[in-house]
Amino acid sequence: MKKIFLIGALAFSVTGLWSQDKAEKPIEEKVIRIPLIGEVAPSFTAETTDGVINFPGDYARKWKILFSHPQDFTPVCTTEIIELANLQSEFDKLGVSLVVMSADPLSTHQQWKRAMEGLSLNDKKPVKIRFPLVDDEKLVVSREYGMLHSATNSTKDVRGVFIIDPDDIIAAIYFYPMNVGRSTDELLRMVTALKATASSNVSTPVNWKAGDDFLIPYNPNKNLSNVDAIPEGYYSPAWFMWYKKAN
Repeated sequence: MKKIFLIGALAFSVTGLWSQDKAEKPIEEKVIRIPLIGEVAPSFTAETTDGVINFPGDYARKWKILFSHPQDFTPVCTTEIIELANLQSEFDKLGVSLVVMSADPLSTHQQWKRAMEGLSLNDKKPVKIRFPLVDDEKLVVSREYGMLHSATNSTKDVRGVFIIDPDDIIAAIYFYPMNVGRSTDELLRMVTALKATASSNVSTPVNWKAGDDFLIPYNPNKNLSNVDAIPEGYYSPAWFMWYKKAN
C-alpha cells in the first residue's frame, strides 16, 4: 500500500510540474511584419462606410491603393483624405480603386466622413468621398500590414500606403510620420510609372513623369559597332545607359 502511495505521489508531482511548465510557457504571438514588394497583399474582410468589403478580392483585376490612418479627426489625415477625394477622377482614369483605413470604429468614421464632406480646403469646394473608410478598431488590418510597432501599443505608425497591382501583388510601399502629409501627386506618378513599365521591358529614370523618355536595360541593337549606328528612337549618354524616346 505504501509503495502504491509513493508511485501515485510521484506521478502527481511529475504531472503537476508538466502542467505548470505548460501553463507558464508563453503563447507564441504572430510576428508583425510589413509585407514586402512582390508579396501577395494580405486579405481581410471589414465593415466600411460603404458596407462590408473583402480586400483585395472585391477589386480583382484592378490597381488598388490601401491608404491607412492612426485615428479619425486628425488634421493631417483629414487634409489627405479630402485631397484624395478631389483627385478621385484622376485615379479613376488610371483604373485605381482607393481604400482608406483608420484604426477607429465605423461610427466615428461616419461622423468624420460627414465632417470632411462639408469642408472647403485650399479654395476648393466641398467634395463627396466615394471610396470606403475601413473600420480597423481591432487593429486586424494594421497587424496584417505590419503597421504596429512591436515596442508600443500606439497606432501612430499606422501611416502606410500600399499600391497593389491587378494580380494582388504589392508593387510599392510608403510610410510617413504623423506630422508630415503625404503626396498625392507622388501616388499618381507612381501608379502611372508602374502601369507604363508593367507591360514592356522599360524603366523610369529619376523624377520621371508621364510623357518623359524611358530607360531600357539592353542595347537596342546588339550588332552596333559604334555610337553613330544607334537606331532611331533611342539614344545613349553612356555605354551602360540606353534611353527609349516616349514619342
